[in-house]
Amino acid sequence: MSDVLVETMAEQRVRDAYARIAAADRPEVWIALVPEADALAAARVVDARVAAGADLPLAGLTLAVKDNIDVAGMLTTAGCPSYATSPAGRPGPAPVTAPAVERLVAAGAVLLGKTNLDQFATGLVGTRSPFGAVRHATLPDRVSGGSSSGSAVAVALGIADIGLGTDTAGSGRVPAAFGGIVGIKTTVGLVPTSGVIPACRTYDVVTTFTRDLALGVLATRLMVGTDPTDPSGRPWPADVRLGLRAAPVVAVPRPDDLLPLSPTWRAAFAAAVASVRATGASTVEVDVSPMLEAARLLYDGAIVAERYEAVGAFLDTAPPDADPTVAAIIAAGRDVAAHAYVADRATLAAAAARTEEILAGADLLLLPTTTEHPTIAAVQADPVAINRRLGTYTNFVNMLDLAAVAVPAGTVDGGPFGVTVLARAFDDQLALDLSARLLRESVGSVVEAGVDVLVVGAHLRGQPLHPELEALGARFVASVRTSAAYRLVALDTVPRKPGLVRTGSGSPIAGEVWRMSAGALGSFLAALPAPMSLGRAELEDGSWVVGFGCTAEAGAAGVDVTDAGGWVAALARGIDAPAG
Repeated sequence: MSDVLVETMAEQRVRDAYARIAAADRPEVWIALVPEADALAAARVVDARVAAGADLPLAGLTLAVKDNIDVAGMLTTAGCPSYATSPAGRPGPAPVTAPAVERLVAAGAVLLGKTNLDQFATGLVGTRSPFGAVRHATLPDRVSGGSSSGSAVAVALGIADIGLGTDTAGSGRVPAAFGGIVGIKTTVGLVPTSGVIPACRTYDVVTTFTRDLALGVLATRLMVGTDPTDPSGRPWPADVRLGLRAAPVVAVPRPDDLLPLSPTWRAAFAAAVASVRATGASTVEVDVSPMLEAARLLYDGAIVAERYEAVGAFLDTAPPDADPTVAAIIAAGRDVAAHAYVADRATLAAAAARTEEILAGADLLLLPTTTEHPTIAAVQADPVAINRRLGTYTNFVNMLDLAAVAVPAGTVDGGPFGVTVLARAFDDQLALDLSARLLRESVGSVVEAGVDVLVVGAHLRGQPLHPELEALGARFVASVRTSAAYRLVALDTVPRKPGLVRTGSGSPIAGEVWRMSAGALGSFLAALPAPMSLGRAELEDGSWVVGFGCTAEAGAAGVDVTDAGGWVAALARGIDAPAG
């Protein structure tokens, strides 16, 4: 028997990652790398668990974590080394791993290390760090974007499969746009932020970077869920929408709202809008200027007090490695009056209500992710004004309680161009579905809960009542057939509908399974007209789902169309008895 060990999947993937780290020679990406031997040992554990039958959806995939997120046994510097050693900061290795990281590792991801960032997650450029400015993955004279700079570049370079960032003002979206990768920023509160050094704790979100949308959706789904250590957590509502309708309405900004873009960037955005329409969506121009105005409150108003609350006391000790731009921004929150903070929160609440008015009738909003792609030299010469411009279309999103997905949308001026699909709070899946259509990908659901419902008649795609399902956010699962225990009868209703009757002997009936949230199903049932009913229905594979039925009286009076095999086929051939 050979003594040579055969490398298994996770182990080989980790070896490849460390080879890419060496080949890339980008030390500024990392603040702390896990020793290769330790990462390989973790990979072998993953491989052993898979061999033993464990279901690990991320088995062997590599993970890079922004260094303001805790990993047990590692320092958390937030881009400021003295913060991890000073009594005024958070000295010493983290005692526990943040839930967001722990959930990915439990699913089989292997941690490679902690990544560089704009200090204290304050910046959109990736240059505000004593560990060095993080250069763009393929255009080294340009910024990588921040503050989640290292995680985004690790993914863009093909080193990490998943990069974790945080996003308060766009830190999980701007680097994605510059890197030509996907950035998913959920509704605030869905992913636990315990174990994260706050930037503005009310608005912080742990985000993902991936090279494809499907993996980002999977990683995000695994991270979502309340945690007892995070009092700000929010669960999915009972009536959460699980799918985007086939022909959604997408709001886009007026030409006046795009003036911060250069002509070439405006042309790139126009092409992205055309791509949205090519998916079957319609677009409507809206005035987004109230949203852009609300963004000013993050830095120019009293909300900056939250940044001071997070790390201001430490910066007051004048640590020698503090970035002066970051220190000045955070210091501005020191003397904010409580009444001013309350007033600005009230202003934000009014802006959120105005946003809902602006988006009335639209499912989603499409925006450019950012305004330009500056060089590192330009940012160093003007560190505040350029950074401010980069956040034009991102700063307001978390404050107005919107979800966002940043996706690649071509190239402009020699580099990647990106757009962001925005959705109302908890409509994350709708933004993901449109993003998937733009990228021509197939993605799963970010929401694990749901009830499968069988439809066999007027709620099928293309039939008159199908919009009722779409309005409730139902998500298509599969085309199916029932078991052979059913008859299908045409009922005397308007519009014409069939009834599914279980008789014990019949034929398989064609239908569709749609997944709905529990709240949506309740609304659906409450509005169900006589003689229809919902109950359990058996599928051809022996599984049972919620399905349409009808009263015994209506079934007995209906026209039997079982031999057609389904409602659409019955309609195509004609039904003898017309609806009354």
